[in-house]
Amino acid sequence: MAAADTPILLLNAPLVATRLGYPDLSGLDLLELFAFVFPAKFCVPTPKGLAHALGLDEPASDDQVPALLQQAAGAIVEACEGGNWAERDGAWSSLQSLSRLHWPWAQILAPHIKKPEQAEKWLFSKLPEWEETPERPQPAQVTLEDDAVEAQLDRLTGVEAERRDGQRAYAKAVGKVFAPRDKHGNPHLLLAQAGTGIGKTLGYLAPSTLWSQAAKGTVWVSTFTKNLQRQLRSESRRAWPERRPDGTQPVVIRKGRENYLCLLNLEDALQGGFGGRAAILAQIVARWASFSRDGDMIGGDLPGWLGTLFRKRGIAALTDQRGECVYAGCPHYRKCFIERSSRASAQADLVIANHALVMINAARGRDHAQRPTRIIFDEGHHVFQAADSTFAAALTGAEAIELRRWVIGPERKSKGRRRGLAARLADVASYDDAGGEAVEAAIKAAQALPSDGWLQRLNDGEPYGPIEQLLAAVRSITYARDESGGQEAGYGIETEAAQLPGNFVHFAGEAEAALARIRQPLIQLGVRLEAIIEDAPDWLDGQGRARIEGARHSLAWRADLIAAWESLLNRLGGPANPEFVDWLAVDRSEAREFDIGIHRRWLDPMKPFAKTVLEPSHGVMLTSATLRDGEDWNSAIAASGTPHIEIKPQLSSSESPFDYANRAEVLIVTDVKRGDLPALAGAYSRLIEAAGGGVLGLFTAIRRLRAVHGRIADRLARAGLPLFAQHVDPIDTGTLVDIFRDDPRASLLGTDALRDGVDVPGDSLRCVVMEAVPWPKPSILHRARRAANGGSAYDDRMIRARLAQAFGRLIRSKDDKGHFVVLSSAFPSRLLSAFPKGTPIIRLTLEEALHRVEEGVSSASDNLLTDSSNQSEDSLNL
Repeated sequence: MAAADTPILLLNAPLVATRLGYPDLSGLDLLELFAFVFPAKFCVPTPKGLAHALGLDEPASDDQVPALLQQAAGAIVEACEGGNWAERDGAWSSLQSLSRLHWPWAQILAPHIKKPEQAEKWLFSKLPEWEETPERPQPAQVTLEDDAVEAQLDRLTGVEAERRDGQRAYAKAVGKVFAPRDKHGNPHLLLAQAGTGIGKTLGYLAPSTLWSQAAKGTVWVSTFTKNLQRQLRSESRRAWPERRPDGTQPVVIRKGRENYLCLLNLEDALQGGFGGRAAILAQIVARWASFSRDGDMIGGDLPGWLGTLFRKRGIAALTDQRGECVYAGCPHYRKCFIERSSRASAQADLVIANHALVMINAARGRDHAQRPTRIIFDEGHHVFQAADSTFAAALTGAEAIELRRWVIGPERKSKGRRRGLAARLADVASYDDAGGEAVEAAIKAAQALPSDGWLQRLNDGEPYGPIEQLLAAVRSITYARDESGGQEAGYGIETEAAQLPGNFVHFAGEAEAALARIRQPLIQLGVRLEAIIEDAPDWLDGQGRARIEGARHSLAWRADLIAAWESLLNRLGGPANPEFVDWLAVDRSEAREFDIGIHRRWLDPMKPFAKTVLEPSHGVMLTSATLRDGEDWNSAIAASGTPHIEIKPQLSSSESPFDYANRAEVLIVTDVKRGDLPALAGAYSRLIEAAGGGVLGLFTAIRRLRAVHGRIADRLARAGLPLFAQHVDPIDTGTLVDIFRDDPRASLLGTDALRDGVDVPGDSLRCVVMEAVPWPKPSILHRARRAANGGSAYDDRMIRARLAQAFGRLIRSKDDKGHFVVLSSAFPSRLLSAFPKGTPIIRLTLEEALHRVEEGVSSASDNLLTDSSNQSEDSLNL
C-alpha cells in the first residue's frame, strides 16, 4: 500500500515487482532516468553497476542501497545542469512530450533542464544522411607469406605479449585461406580447431588485415552470438582505426534488418501509434537514436534492459520485423540506419556479421558486389544449426498471415504503418497497366490466406479458405497421432507427414493451387518492374529506381517462399523425398496453441550451404574450440559441407594452453536421482552456498529451471547470494550475463543460450552445474538424422559437443579455476572424452562434491581417480 500511494525510488521496477509478487508496482525507476539523461551509455542495471556508471562509491551491503539510490538520482539530475552534459541536445523538447505523457520523472527534471535559446531540431531532421559510393573493384590476387603473417600478429598482440606458438601456427594456417583459388567452385577451405586461450580472434585478424590491405577486398567474420560480435569489434580496433582519413569505416557490424531501429516505425510511434507506457518508451528511444553509433537495438548501444522496463514488445515494434521496408519510398530512406550499414559494408575491410545473415546474403543478396567471398565462420560448430534454420521451409498460420499482410496491407481497423502492394507501388500501377493488373490479381488471390482470428476459427471448427482448412486438418491429425507426451505436459506436439488420409491430400492440393494463384502475379509484377527500370520513364529518379529495385528484391523473396511451400504440399500423399524431413506440428506454450503448420528441413542442410555459400567463395574457414569430436575429424568434415562439392579441406588443430589438470575438476554427482525435483533444487542451492555464488546453472528444460528457481531463490537471497534466471526474471539474456559478470556473489540459471557464447573470465564464474546429461530432444527431425548418421554414435557426438561447450564457460583465462558439476546418477563413460585431456574427472556423492567445491580447486596430485567407478558400463547406460 505504501508503494502504491507514494512515488518511491526503484532500480529496475519490473524485476523488483517480480521478486515481490506485486506485478503492478511502479514508481520512479532510476534506469528510466539514466536512459533519458545518458542515452547510448552502458550501465549494468544493479546498484553496483549504477554506482560505477556515475562514478559513485558502490554500496558495501544491501542496507546501503536506498541511500545510494537517492545519491544516484541527485547525481543524474545534477548532470543535467552541468555545462559539460554531452547529451543535452534535444532533451528539453523530449521532456515536453514526456510531460504530456505523464512520465513520473518529468516533473522532477523540468526545473533542471533549461529551455534552449533556439528551437531544437526534430530527430528526423538532424540525423546525418548516408552517401552513395562507387562499387568497390574486385580484390587483387594476393598470396600471404608466413613471415608477414607472424610479423602482423606481433604488431597486433604487442611486443610485451606472451609468445604463443599455438596462436602463431593458427594464424599461418588461416593465411592459406586467402590464396588465389585455382578452379571455379573450389574455394580454399580450412577447418581449424582452436582450444580456449589460443587467442584465435587476433590469430585470424592478423592475416585478414594483411589481405584486405594488399588486395583492397573485404573479409567477412561471422559469429553465432552477439557477445562475440561485441568482442570482435573491440579487438578489431587494434588493427583498424575507427574511421579512415576520408571518414569511411574500415570495420562495420552487419545484422539482420530486425535488429535496427526503423525510423518510419519510430515516427509512427511518436505521432500517436503508441499509447501509455509504450509511448514513453518511444520518446526515450528517440533520444537514444540521436546519439547511437549505428542504430542497433539488439546487442548494440541501446541498453539491453530498456525494453524490459516497459513490459510489452515495444522494442520489436520499432524494428522491421516483417520485411515490410518500402526502401526509397520511405521519407527517411537517406537517413536509414540499415541502409547506412549496408553501404558502409561495401567499402569496409572487415564486416562482422552473423551466420544467418551471411547465408541469406549469399543466397539472395540484393547486390552481387556485397556478397561475401572471403569468410571466417567463428563459432563454427553452430554453422550446421544456422544452415538448418536458413534453408528450412515452414507453411504455418503465422507465416501465411504475414504474407497476407505484406500483399494486402491493413484491413479493417488494424493500426500501424502496414502498407500493401497497392500502396507501395501506386505510381507504378498507375503508369503500367500490366503492373497494375498484377497487383490487383495478387491482392485478390491473397484473400485465400489466413486472416486475423484464424486460430480461434480452427478451434471452433470453422476454418475459412483453403489454407485454414489445411491447417485445421494438420491440427486434427497431429493431435490424433502424436505420442511424444507433449499433449499432457503442455508442450508442442508433432507427427510425421506420412500415411496421410485422402481428405488431407485433397486439402493440400487446394492449398497448393491457392498459393500458385498468389505467386504467378508476383512473378508477373517483378517482370513489369524490371521492364520499367530498363526503359525508365521521365518521372523515375534515383530514389524511385532504388525503391523499385527494393520491391523487385522483396517480390523475388516472397515468390521463392511460396514456391517452397508449393513444393512441400506437392509431395504430401506421394513418395518421400530422401533429401528432406517433413512433419506436421502444433506449437504450444503452457498448453496454449500459438501456431500450426507443416515443416520441411534438409536431412543435411550443409548441402544447400555448400552450393550457395562455399561454391561462390574463394576462401572459407570454420573455427571453434569444439569443432571436432575428440581426435576425430570425420564428423567435422561431414558437417562443413565440403563432401557436397568434392573438395578436401585443410585441417588445423591448436591445443589450449590452459592447465586444466591443476585448475579444473569435473565432478559427476551420483546420488541425485533423475526426476527428483526437491533433490535437484536442494543440490543447486547447496552447491551455490558452498561456492559462495559464482555458479552458472545449465538446464535442459525451462520448466525444471523455473521450478528449481522458485524453490531456492528466497533461501539464497537470505544468505546474501543473488540468484538470476532466464525465463523467470524480466531481463534480456545479454543483461543477465552483464549482471552475473559484475557480481562475484551472484549466480545465474539458464538454458541453451548460456551454454556457449558466454565469456565470464575471473572470479565471477567459478562453478558450472549441469542438471543432467544434455540428451538430444527425440524429435522427428532428430530421429531421421540419427538414422542417417550412425545411430547412437550420432547422439554421442552431439552430447560430447554440448558438454565441451558448457565446460568451455569455466576456464576463460590462465588464472581461472573452478568445478564443472554434472548432477547425473548415470553418466556414460564414453562421453568423458568431451573434457580436455588431463582434467580430473571424479564420480562422488553430493556431500563429497560440496566439500570439494567449498575447498576450491587445489592440485591434480590431490585428485585420486578419474573414472574408476565400480559401476559397469551397462549400468551407466540405463
